[in-house]
Amino acid sequence: MIAATKLFLLRHAEVEESYHRIFGGRIDMNLSARGHEQATKLAEYLRPKTFDAIYASPMKRVQQTLVPILEGRSAPIVLPGLREVNFGDWTGLSWEQVKVKFNISAFEWLSQLEHAAIPNAESGKEFRDRVQPCVEQILQERPGQTVAVACHGGTIRMILSILLQIPLPQTAHFEVEYASVTQVHVSPHKPEIQLLNFTPWRDIPV
Repeated sequence: MIAATKLFLLRHAEVEESYHRIFGGRIDMNLSARGHEQATKLAEYLRPKTFDAIYASPMKRVQQTLVPILEGRSAPIVLPGLREVNFGDWTGLSWEQVKVKFNISAFEWLSQLEHAAIPNAESGKEFRDRVQPCVEQILQERPGQTVAVACHGGTIRMILSILLQIPLPQTAHFEVEYASVTQVHVSPHKPEIQLLNFTPWRDIPV
């Protein structure tokens, strides 16, 4: 029997406050002070776990989240394809501004991406075509191993869409919070979600 590849999908920690409720996407922002605390809590949770490899987005918010996680571990394998989705003309706009300017609820962003309805943004197909080779590379290079994949909320949703073979908008049913862990075991016959949106930092005071 072939052992499952264990994927730990890690979302970066909280970003600078000026980017909260903003479609940041390709903006290369930093973590907030609270985000650094979240990253430390996430690292404490992951410390007992052994990873055969860590793959990561090149963006600063992911790389900063990884700093405490990488203590005593090998450097990550950076895959540019794991960066966050490009929101095109929505980039830098708040949820409220998107509603006013485009008359679209920000909660519909996954459907809008899937149907290529956001001006100058990546379409769902373009996003998938970028992320899928990363998923395939990881599974091909690390069969039966335990792997961390540090990236972004949108990217994690696309990875789940690919692995579970569901349309991207259906991942709206999953919460993917800052500094969260989603664990998926991928075997030849099926993927299984073992842990969804676990956040080790919730005891940090607001």
